[in-house]
Amino acid sequence: MRYGFTTGSCAAAAAKAAAYMLLTGIVKKEITIETPKGIPYHAKILDISRGETEVSCAVEKDGGDDPDITTGAWIYAKVSYEEEMNSQLRIEGGAGVGRVTRKGLDQPIGNAAINHVPREMIEKEVEEVCRIADYTGGLRIEISVPEGEKLAAHTFNPRLGIVGGISILGTSGIVEPMSSQALLDTIRIELRQRREEGFDYVVVSPGNYGLDFMKKTYGYDLDRSVKCSNFIGATIDMAVEAGFRKMLLTGHVGKLIKVAGGIMNTHSREADCRMELLAAFAVREQMDSRQVCKILECVTTQEAIPVLEASGKLQMVMNRIAERVCYYTENRAGGKMKIDCILYDNAFGELAKSKGAKEWFTLLEQEQGQ
Repeated sequence: MRYGFTTGSCAAAAAKAAAYMLLTGIVKKEITIETPKGIPYHAKILDISRGETEVSCAVEKDGGDDPDITTGAWIYAKVSYEEEMNSQLRIEGGAGVGRVTRKGLDQPIGNAAINHVPREMIEKEVEEVCRIADYTGGLRIEISVPEGEKLAAHTFNPRLGIVGGISILGTSGIVEPMSSQALLDTIRIELRQRREEGFDYVVVSPGNYGLDFMKKTYGYDLDRSVKCSNFIGATIDMAVEAGFRKMLLTGHVGKLIKVAGGIMNTHSREADCRMELLAAFAVREQMDSRQVCKILECVTTQEAIPVLEASGKLQMVMNRIAERVCYYTENRAGGKMKIDCILYDNAFGELAKSKGAKEWFTLLEQEQGQ
């Protein structure tokens, strides 16, 4: 599969080209930069606009074979003389580049969401041009993305407290196809943000499935939780590392039934033994073997719930599942974090919750009332 290049690489390439054209007066339609990964990026330079005191140009984002929402976006850099800054570079965010409004991110509150590695890349490439052109004055570099605000609505930025556009990101400079690292990085950021806001407890959910149920039943907005996707084990590891003492894991039984079997990555590619586990729990509660066979023939947990209900074993089975979810997650946390859970199904509502889950709602009500 073909790798691509990050928004940080695009910004650095555009900034280098704009600086070169400003300081030498020579049009540059292609430019090469070195990514932190050591892979050179040969970028085509688009939409060149030249003036006496500033030059602007763009690089089109190429995400390779990764399904990246920013692929095709034009990343602009405008470089202008900054007479008040001797031999210094000032990097700013323009239209379509988000601005940080919450603690715990790569940049402080108020800064443009241009992460430190892309900033270092921009500085390195522009400083190289300054040496070539024998320029010792200051430069202002403004990065912008005309479609950035629209694109940001499809990213995690609104949840993270980055407003007004996308982030200029990248640690290696390249985009690896189908990489899970970006999602894991986002989970880590959300946990860090909450910890820095002073909380030692956190609600974690695989996603927004069940959002209406949680709002209606408990008055809690799942959008306030940390979304862990399928990475339940990795999220627990990061929460322990961040210093959290308590976690509430809330999710659909079709996802958390896997955790009750000790599975910490719940993607179907990694493990899909939902019906087998459900059947095992039913056997544990002495359910009739014919009914157990019916469960094994079901395609989804929602289809199996009426079978459990008809047998009179639903509540016992679900309570046992919740108990084992807590057992395996607390085991993963190495005893360093108390973990409770709530299991639900959108059609059947709450199925079970651990003994300590009730205490959470007083805690969350107080938090939401602040």
